[in-house]
Amino acid sequence: MKLQLPADQLHEASAFVNGKQQLSNLSDYILKATDFLWQSDQSGYQHVWPEMKFGWQIVLGTIIGAFGAAFGSVGGIGGGGIFVPMLTLVIGFDPKSSTALSKCMIMGAAILTVYYNLKKRHPTIDIPIIDYDLVLLIQPMLMLGISIGVAFSVVFADWMVTVLLIIIFLGTSVKAFFKGIETWKKETILKKVTILENLYWKEIGLLFFVWVAYLVLQIAKNYTTNCSAEYWLLNLLQVPVSVGVYLYEAISLYKGRRVIASKGDQGTNWQIGKLVSISACGFLAGIVGGLLGIGGGFIMGPLFLELGIPPQVASATATFGMTFSSSMSVVEYYLLNRFPVPYALYLIAISAIAAYIGQSVMDRVVNIFGRASLIIFVLSFTIFVSALSLGGVGISNMVGKINRDEYMGFEDLCKYGGIGMENMVGVM
Repeated sequence: MKLQLPADQLHEASAFVNGKQQLSNLSDYILKATDFLWQSDQSGYQHVWPEMKFGWQIVLGTIIGAFGAAFGSVGGIGGGGIFVPMLTLVIGFDPKSSTALSKCMIMGAAILTVYYNLKKRHPTIDIPIIDYDLVLLIQPMLMLGISIGVAFSVVFADWMVTVLLIIIFLGTSVKAFFKGIETWKKETILKKVTILENLYWKEIGLLFFVWVAYLVLQIAKNYTTNCSAEYWLLNLLQVPVSVGVYLYEAISLYKGRRVIASKGDQGTNWQIGKLVSISACGFLAGIVGGLLGIGGGFIMGPLFLELGIPPQVASATATFGMTFSSSMSVVEYYLLNRFPVPYALYLIAISAIAAYIGQSVMDRVVNIFGRASLIIFVLSFTIFVSALSLGGVGISNMVGKINRDEYMGFEDLCKYGGIGMENMVGVM
């Protein structure tokens, strides 16, 4: 004799079984997603450093790097979007080593570009072309962001970096292009003076203090065990350094004790909301710059233009800021053992020379045509090319890893071989 349950009980039992099955399927999906993003036994990045010898790779890489440095210095964005694909596809470095070396090239280009710009004045006001107060407002938070971005570059998977890069670069490029059209008819000619007349020692001293403080903290961090309590404490000490200098400048601007001179009369009225938003942009620029191995200028340049800063001043000021931020990134990457020093020295020299030549040529072009907005178009074009090159390389690598069924998740920062006591000698 068979027992038959009522229809409503059968329905409830069936619903319970189906619900349990769906819950099991959801659990399996979550486990698969977690396994894709994190497998501790597969994390641990392996570098690829090709031997430094004369050949077509070095020649072609030098040419591409020189053009990237020239265009990047003119636009005030560094050129990292061109350097990284060149280092990866042409010379043969792995993506993360390419990111570190691109920072070396950005630093070399920025140093000589700043030297060139120290001879020039603002196009409409009798002040230096570099706005030191504007840099002082953004730079401390930019440095804090870079420190976080460098750590993210170890942890994040390549495909995550690619998606972020394409979105930010294309958006920034389009925005800069329309800004170039807007300022097409607002052109001026620059004056030149001696370098000493354009140096503001107090502002430079504050920026140098931030740089030295970060350098000391990074060296001290290398004497600790990675991910230890001391390691995280030293990381946290970067916060009061950056926030303290930023608050000093922001409060001075808010109370009218200091001004953003490159904006003329408009540089004397600063509201709290605008000061906070500018610092947030600087912080974001640092994170993305450290993560992607590009100059923070790719955000600073367009941001300065949106604030109404003339193109020449925006480019020169962004490059001046990058001198500090990129050099700090180089120090951090060196402590992480992320690049071969001989290659770095060669690439720094190439980018520095190319940047100086690029600045000289662009100055002549601006004087001949009387249109400084050409600088904005160079900036927009360089960012757009960077989006295509880096995005294309990233997508290609992503497809290849999928086909080879390789691990595409997060890396373990605490397992990264370039940090810790064992590399003390390399720092010294």
